[in-house]
Parts: sequence; C-alpha cells; structure tokens
Amino acid sequence: MFLVCGEALFDVFIGSETDNALHLDARPGGSPFNVAIGLARLGQPVAFLSGLAKDMLGDRLARVLAREGVDTRPCPRFDAPTTLGMIELDAAGVPRYAFYGNGAADRLLSAAQLPEFGPELQAIHLGSYATVVEPVASALETLVRRERDRRLIAYDPNVRLNVEPSIDRWRERADTLAGLAHLVKISDEDVRLLYGETDEAALARRWLAAGARLVVVTRGADGASAWNANGRTDVPAPRVTTVDTVGAGDTFQSSMLTYLAEAGRLSPDALSAMDADELARLLAFAARAAAITCSRRGADMPRRGELGA
Repeated sequence: MFLVCGEALFDVFIGSETDNALHLDARPGGSPFNVAIGLARLGQPVAFLSGLAKDMLGDRLARVLAREGVDTRPCPRFDAPTTLGMIELDAAGVPRYAFYGNGAADRLLSAAQLPEFGPELQAIHLGSYATVVEPVASALETLVRRERDRRLIAYDPNVRLNVEPSIDRWRERADTLAGLAHLVKISDEDVRLLYGETDEAALARRWLAAGARLVVVTRGADGASAWNANGRTDVPAPRVTTVDTVGAGDTFQSSMLTYLAEAGRLSPDALSAMDADELARLLAFAARAAAITCSRRGADMPRRGELGA
C-alpha cells in the first residue's frame, strides 16, 4: 500500500467573462491529492494523509477520494476553510496559479496527529507546498524521519512560490527532504527556480550523495532523465496534442511508483540497482501516462488499462 501526504484543495479554472460575470470551473486537486488518485486509477492500494475541512468543500474532497478508491481514514478534519487554487491557462495551456489558503485545513496537520502504520505500507510519497508551510511541514518531516528506514520515501518539491514566496525556504526544504527520500522527482522548471542554471547532473549527484537512491528530472515535451548508482538514463517524451499540462507531473510520479510496485522495485536497494534498460522502461511508462493527462483538460489521470503492458 502507498500513503500520499500533502494538500487537498479545489483548482478553480478561470474562464470567459460575459455580462460582467466571470465563469469559473472548480475541480478537486492539489499535487498530492492528484498523485493519490493517479495511484488508485492505476490499480494501486493507496491512502491519503492531509487535513480536510469540515466545510462543504472538504466533504466533497473526501467523497471524491472515496469514489476513486483512496482510503481517507488517516485524514483529520478541521474547522477551517478549504484551500482554493485559482488557475489561468495561457495560449499554450500552461497554468498560472494563485492560492487562497492561509489558515486552511490542509496546512494544519501536526506531528501529534500522525498515525501509526503496519507492514502493509510499502511506500510514502510527499511533496508540494505542504512540505514548506507550518505546522504540516514539520509534521511530514517527522513522519519521513520516523519511517524512512522501514518504507520507501518518494518526494517531489512541486514548487509554488505564490504559496511560499521564499526561494531560500523552498531550497532548504528540497535539500533536506531530498536527502531523506529514496526517490526524488523534480521538474526542470523547479530546478531553475531553486538553483538557477545549476547543472542537473551535478544536482542529481549531490542528492544521491546525500541519501537519495534515484533522482528523476522531467522536462515536459523534452523528455526525462534519471540518475542512480549505475549512471544516467534519458528518454524522449511521446508526441501528443496538448490541451493543458495540469496534473502531468503528478501523473508521472504516480506512474513511476506504479511501475516500481508492479516490478517489485519498491525498496531503496532496488532503486540503486536498476540498470539503464529498466530505468528507460520506468521513464517511458511514466512519460506515456503523463502524455495522456496532457491530452485532456485538468488533472484527469489515466487508468491502468490505457497504458498497456
């Protein structure tokens, strides 16, 4: 079983304006929320850990997760609002975000509310702004430090500067968690935001030396690269007509985790031992899934049957 940790919110797409009315399309989301649903759609047992509001939107988030087959029993409920992430898409379908979530439920998880887990839990994924805002950031670091010697830890920074504008804070969190995680996935855009024009290979080697076993950098239409103890592997991205890129990175992550589960590679040592051919299959599987998400509006992740063998 997987445990996915982080925020749950509503993505509110800004549409057209007619007769002084702004048309909005609200959909449940948040990067970890999407990863959890992505895993469930790919046939993986998964639970979600996040503070959920007791309001009508929190109830809807819980219902969506349950409908998709995600276990929400670890989620505490709070008398607090649900975060809203406003999204405006440019002509190329690339999103611009604005978040409204100060004091919202998905930021309120504390270390005292962390559940205990049995041997059925194989891997934990965390990422995005829940790893930088308090008190949830400290709670998740406590969880990772407690569990990293017993489960595989996966991490995706998924930087959102309009939630936490301090690059220094994001960089400190990324360096700390990359050293605690076994699988680190980061986009080339986030690499540039955090480290400027730092060489990706040098960054991957630094994180591997700090404790990571596999580092993956995604580049959208330009493919992806992976580094482990056996070196570097690159794959191109599939050709696709892009509707928008919302949820593509989350799909890539859930698909990598699914591949590792199906291949019996959900352990730190197995990540280190993967050779170039197997890393290429891992990246190609995840890239194919992400391409399907890009062909649809919003974070509409594929189901297992859409990906073939």
